[in-house]
Amino acid sequence: MADYLTTLCLIVVLAPLTGSMLAGLFGSALGRAGAHWVTIIGVAIATLASALVFKAQVFDGAAVLNVNLYEWAALGGISFNIGFLVDSLTATMMLVVTFVSWMIHVYTIGYMHDDPGYQRFFSYISLFTFAMLMLIMANNFLQLFFGWEAVGLVSYLLIGFWFKRESAIFANMKAFLVNRVGDFGFLIGIAAILFYTGSLNYTTVFAVVPSLTGTTINVFGNADWSVLSFICIALFIGAMGKSAQVPLHVWLPDSMEGPTPISALIHAATMVTAGIFMVARMSPLFELSEAALTFILVIGATTALFMGLLGVVQHDIKRVIAYSTLSQLGYMTVALGASAYSAAIFHLVTHAFFKALLFLGAGSVIIALHHEQDMRRMGRLSRFMPFTWLTMLAGTLALVGFPGTSGFFSKDAIIEAVHLSELPGAGYAYFCVLAGVFITSLYSFRLLFLVFHGRDNVDSHAKGHLFESPPVVVLPLLILAVPSLLLGLVAIGPLLFGGYFADAIHVAPAHDVLARLGEDYHGVLGFMLHGLMTPPLWLAVAGFIVAWYCYQLRPELPGRIAAASGGLYRLLLNKYGFDDFNQAVFARGARGLGGLLWRIGDVRLIDGLIVNGSANSVRRFSGLIRHAQSGFLYHYAFAMIVGLVLLLALFVQDWPALLAQYGLMQPR
Repeated sequence: MADYLTTLCLIVVLAPLTGSMLAGLFGSALGRAGAHWVTIIGVAIATLASALVFKAQVFDGAAVLNVNLYEWAALGGISFNIGFLVDSLTATMMLVVTFVSWMIHVYTIGYMHDDPGYQRFFSYISLFTFAMLMLIMANNFLQLFFGWEAVGLVSYLLIGFWFKRESAIFANMKAFLVNRVGDFGFLIGIAAILFYTGSLNYTTVFAVVPSLTGTTINVFGNADWSVLSFICIALFIGAMGKSAQVPLHVWLPDSMEGPTPISALIHAATMVTAGIFMVARMSPLFELSEAALTFILVIGATTALFMGLLGVVQHDIKRVIAYSTLSQLGYMTVALGASAYSAAIFHLVTHAFFKALLFLGAGSVIIALHHEQDMRRMGRLSRFMPFTWLTMLAGTLALVGFPGTSGFFSKDAIIEAVHLSELPGAGYAYFCVLAGVFITSLYSFRLLFLVFHGRDNVDSHAKGHLFESPPVVVLPLLILAVPSLLLGLVAIGPLLFGGYFADAIHVAPAHDVLARLGEDYHGVLGFMLHGLMTPPLWLAVAGFIVAWYCYQLRPELPGRIAAASGGLYRLLLNKYGFDDFNQAVFARGARGLGGLLWRIGDVRLIDGLIVNGSANSVRRFSGLIRHAQSGFLYHYAFAMIVGLVLLLALFVQDWPALLAQYGLMQPR
């Protein structure tokens, strides 16, 4: 069985890589159709192999696979390996990533069919899939870091795919730099793990870290930190960058500059979920530090509420969904902080399907309106695009947590888990996730009303060409709508209360809020009935009513509210000033410091003193010396005599005696 699973895992990672290389290196020879076929077939093979791995791990009860494929390097007695760790967590992530990526690959045929970079785009998204798979299948921190950096690199290429746009270049550079901040913390955490445990292999590290309890480290000043807290917080800073948590969230909304399929891939199943997966994988470490868990809880809660508020004032259809992603990632992070790791992964899985559905649905609208993205220029599109409207409605219901949909089960589980948590900051987190339900419902139904209902604001020229998207676009929407609506019904029991992740996730008994929640779990129907009597449902209904009243019944009201709110509305439009602060302090500050160092170091020190200064010194000295080259023999004879006298004076101690010996001087 181990050899069989190892072979399947190799197929999973190599199939997308092969497709990417063929489309990237031989795209001109393969043509447009050839490029999409080799990448789609590659990801389809990876999906099938992932399904077989999932079956073996989950249904057949195969043992956890932990295999080293080869030794990448050896240094100081430490071996750095490339290998796979496949358990229930890995198998679940493999299936979600490959399946969602497969649907996005198919959708891309319709969305990018006129783009001149067609082959290049397919090569990039297939390479992105490979990078994410290497990250989630790693059995050591070295390979984890490789996948971590690889998804960052490919996201840089994809966000700036339309590289002739200044906004795209700005966005991909912003994403790259912000993630470097998080990755610096991540790398420090990995270095600390290597220093204190002497290994980068997960199993060895997890076995050693309990012995570090009580060990302290002096980070700065006279304060002593727990080594485990330091490691966990450093690792989570990396997750803050990848999973866009406050204040390292600023890159994610700007990633909308890339084509819509990559927005769906980044936001749904790959890059932004890497941080959530990493913390869940490192649960044996994080469970040993309540300080780190509290930090995670507060950061996630802040992101969930305050990033959701920004979605209410956005007019770009993709940016509304982007801020929704930020908010939902906050929910997952809150679950991690509350030690409800299974609930975080459950929401990650359900969110992958309904968020991919929403992004691809938005892309379908953008195609129909000839790349118009401003919701103020839309309206009543349900008459022209019934399939897109139905699938977007399904995704919206799942996002707001309508009873029975996938989002209802995963989001309510997180809220209940946070309510049961006794960690510091749990009360603040519970308030944020509750308020976030109302905000989520408000901006979600606002989007639905502005785009598919309400006033008809579509340009007359665009209206003459309105049509439902082609089948290659609609089919992935219909397929993704099914798990968006139904997955929670079948998954909640085993994933949260059935020990599904017992071989992958470790929770300290004192933190096990899901176990306490499971004491009152009496099946899917009982969970739904309980949900009908709790505040999240009432808040979701309230959000729907407010959105309906403001954007369907009284569409002039939001403008009046915005004008009356004054500074608050401007604060939200200004995104709390994060971009302005970063631009003024970090971007301009870095440029100013660089200019100052250039003037002092490069111009004055290197060019002025070292390079030009030494050249000028040689020129002046040579200008003086050249006067000795007169061409007269007696000048040279005189110089030789003077030189001889100087040598005698310097190196001969008793030179008068020497001169007397040759009769040149009377002896003393």
